[in-house]
Amino acid sequence: MSQNNPKNSRAEVRRGRQFSNTHKKGPFRRILKWAVILVGALFIFGAGLFTYYAASAPRITRSALTSDNSTKFYDANGTVISRLGSQNRDYVKSNKIPRTLKRAVVSIEDRRFYKHHGVDPIRIAGAAISNLTGSSLGLQGGSTLTQQLVKLSVFSTAASDRTLKRKAQEAWLAIKVENRYSKSQILEFYINKVYMGNGVYGMQTAAEYYYDKTLDQLTLPEFALLAGMPQSPTLYNPYKYPQYATKRRDEVLDAMVKTKAITQQQAQSAKNTSVKAHLSATHAKARTSEKTSKYIDSYLKQAIEELEDKGYKPNSGLKVYTNLNMSAQKKLYQVSNNDPTIAYPNDRFQVGATVVDVNNGRVVAMQGGRKTKVAFGLNRAVQTGRSSGSTAKPIMDYGPAIQYLKYPTYQPVKDTPYVYPGTDKSVYDFDNKYQGTITMRKALVESRNIPAIRTLENVGVPKATTFLKNLGMSFSKPLEIQNGIGLYISSEQLAASYAAFSNGGTYYKPYLINKIVQVNGVTHKYHKQGKRAMSPATAFMITNMLKGVMTDSQGSGTAAKVSGLYEAGKTGTTQYPDDYLNKVPAMSTMDSWFSGYTKNYSLAIWTGYDHQFKANSYVTSAQTTIAQQIYKNVMGYISEDKPNTDWTQPSDVVATNRGGQTEYYVAGYPGTVTDNSSNQTTSGYTTDSGSSSSSAVVTQPRENESSSSAESSSESSESTPSEQKPSGDGGDGGSGSSSASSSSTDNGGSGGNSGGNGGNTTPDNGGNTDTDNNNGGADVTQ
Repeated sequence: MSQNNPKNSRAEVRRGRQFSNTHKKGPFRRILKWAVILVGALFIFGAGLFTYYAASAPRITRSALTSDNSTKFYDANGTVISRLGSQNRDYVKSNKIPRTLKRAVVSIEDRRFYKHHGVDPIRIAGAAISNLTGSSLGLQGGSTLTQQLVKLSVFSTAASDRTLKRKAQEAWLAIKVENRYSKSQILEFYINKVYMGNGVYGMQTAAEYYYDKTLDQLTLPEFALLAGMPQSPTLYNPYKYPQYATKRRDEVLDAMVKTKAITQQQAQSAKNTSVKAHLSATHAKARTSEKTSKYIDSYLKQAIEELEDKGYKPNSGLKVYTNLNMSAQKKLYQVSNNDPTIAYPNDRFQVGATVVDVNNGRVVAMQGGRKTKVAFGLNRAVQTGRSSGSTAKPIMDYGPAIQYLKYPTYQPVKDTPYVYPGTDKSVYDFDNKYQGTITMRKALVESRNIPAIRTLENVGVPKATTFLKNLGMSFSKPLEIQNGIGLYISSEQLAASYAAFSNGGTYYKPYLINKIVQVNGVTHKYHKQGKRAMSPATAFMITNMLKGVMTDSQGSGTAAKVSGLYEAGKTGTTQYPDDYLNKVPAMSTMDSWFSGYTKNYSLAIWTGYDHQFKANSYVTSAQTTIAQQIYKNVMGYISEDKPNTDWTQPSDVVATNRGGQTEYYVAGYPGTVTDNSSNQTTSGYTTDSGSSSSSAVVTQPRENESSSSAESSSESSESTPSEQKPSGDGGDGGSGSSSASSSSTDNGGSGGNSGGNGGNTTPDNGGNTDTDNNNGGADVTQ
C-alpha cells in the first residue's frame, strides 16, 4: 500500500531534488572556497613580501628630497671633472611657484595627486590593465608624483632597476613622505628636483636656460613645455627635437583641459604658438660652471648621452668614471683653439677630433668644435654628415683587397681613364693626370682616386660593406662604388676603425664610461669585448703602406709626421661640385681630414666649415694641412710618455724586394704575372714600384677572387639615395673635375662631387651612418 501512496512518492521526489541540488552546488562551493583561500594566501604572501621589502628600504630625509642629487663625473685618474646640477639649480619655494605651473604638472603627471596618500590604487589598476593589453611596458605607469619624487631622491633611474622590490620600497617610502609633508611641499620638492635636460635641474633653472626668464614671467605654452619635459628631457628638447617637444607640450595642454585647469580655447591658443618661440640663444644656465668645462664640453656631452643610453638619468646622484685623459684633452683643446703655430683662417673654421686607445677602444679625448661659446652645442667629433674623402680608402678599398683577394702591397693597379659603370660620370685625380699601371702602395701613398675605385670594383661592394661592418659601421642604405673615395662617418668611427690596423686587426667599439656607482653603492663596470675584424696580415700590410703617406716624398700627409715616432696615417679631402667651382678659388675643398695612429693611440680629425656653401667658407689648398698640423702637435704630445715601438711583421707575411722597395705579400699569395705581349702567365713580378706604367698585370688565383667586374658593375648601377654618395675626393692634392654636374645641400652634407665623382647630392647635416652595436665590442658589465 505504501508503495502506491502518492504522498510517499512526492516525498521521494522532493528528496531526489534536494540531493540533486546539493550535488550541483557542491563543486561550485568548493571552487569558490578554494578561490577565496588562494586569494587570501596571495594577499598574505604579497603583504608579507611587501613588508619584507619595505623593512629593507633606505632612509629618506628632507635633505635627500630637497638636494639637487647631482651626478659627479671623474676622469681616468679618478679626479672629479664635473658635478652636474650642483651649481646649476635655483631653488624656488612653493609660494613663488606659479599656480599655472603647478596645475600643469599635476594634470600631466598625477591627476589624483590631491586625493591619494602616496600610492594610488586606481592608477595602479589602470597601469596594470595597460600592461596586460600591451600599451605599456613592465612595472611602469602606476607611479604617483610622490613615488616619482622618491625615485629621484633615493633610487637609481636605470631601467634595469625597475624591479618588484624597488617598486615596493618606492611605494612604502611614498606613503611615509605623504604622512610627513604636505602636498604643497611635495610638489615643491618635485618641481625643484626634476632633470630638465642640458644639465639643468629644476623648473626655475629651466625657465632661465630655455627662455632667459623667471617662472613668474612664463606664458601658458612655456609652462606646458616645462611641465612635460621631465618624462624625457632629451627627446623633448625644443632646440634639437621641436616636433617631439610640440607634441608633448600639446599633450600637457590637453591634460589641463581635462582637469579644467584651462579652457579649450586657451589650450588652442597656446598650441598655435611655435614651440621655438622666445627660446633663448644664450642660455643663462649652462650644464656646469666647473673651471674645466671649456676643455671637456664635448667629451662630457657625449658621456652624458652614453650614460642615458645605458638607461640612467643624469639626475640620479651617480658617480660616473670616464676614460678621459685630462692632459690629452687639454692639449687637444689648446691646439684646436689657440696654437700660434697653426694659421687658422678665422674663428668660424671648425674642428672635430677623437683620440682612441687602440688596445681597448677607450675614448681618451674628444674635441667637438673650436671658438664656441654655447655649452654643449654641436659635437662635430661624432657628426656623420661630412664625407671622409680618401680616409675611406684603407677601410673600404685596400683593406678588403688584402683581406679577401690577398693583394700584395705591390699589386699593380690601373690609374687610367675610368667611368662609373652604367653612367657617363668619369673619375679624376687632383692633378687631372693618369699614371698608367702603378702599385697599390704608390696609389695609396699618393692618394690616387681611380686605382682605389678599380680596387673596390674588384673586391665588390658587398664584401667591402662586410669589412666595414666588422669595423663597427652600418649604413641605412646600401653603399655604392663611389663610396670607395668617401664615407659619411664620424671622427670617432674613423679613429676606432684605424685602431684595428694598429692593434693587429681587432675592433673595439669606442666608449667613454668605464664605471658607474649608484647612490645605493651598486657598481657597474664596463669594457668592450674586442672582435676580430681582419687578419693580422691585412692590418700589418695596410699599416706599412700608410707609413709612406707621412714619410714618402710624394706622400699626401707629410705635414703630419712626428719626427722619430712610429706612426701611420691617411689624408682626406672632399671637393666642391662642378656647378660651384667657379664660386671658390681653384684648389679649394669643403672638408679636410687626417687620421693617424701609433701602437698606443688613434687620432682622427675633421676640419672645415659648418656651412661650406656660404661666402668665404671654403678650405684653401694651404689650409688642408691644418688637420695634419693638429695631429702632429697632439700625437707628438700624448706619445711622449708612451713606448715608441714599430709594428712586428706577422709570421704569414713575406717580405720581398721589388725595385729597391721592401714589399709584402701574404704567404702563398705572391701574385701571378700576365705578359700582355705573349698572353703567358709566369710567376713573380719585377716592375719598379715607382714606375708610371707597366705591361705586366698581377692577378690572383681564381679561387681567391670573390667578385667579378660584372658583379661590381651591377652593384654600382643600383639606385642609392644621394646621402650615401661621397662628396668626391680630389686625391688630397687639389681640385678635381667631372663631366657631370652635381648638386648639394648646405649645412653639413659635404655635397657634390669632384675628383670626378659627378652627379652626387648630399644630405642635410645629420648624416646617415650609425655604429653597429652588435659588432666589435658589446658592453661587458661587471
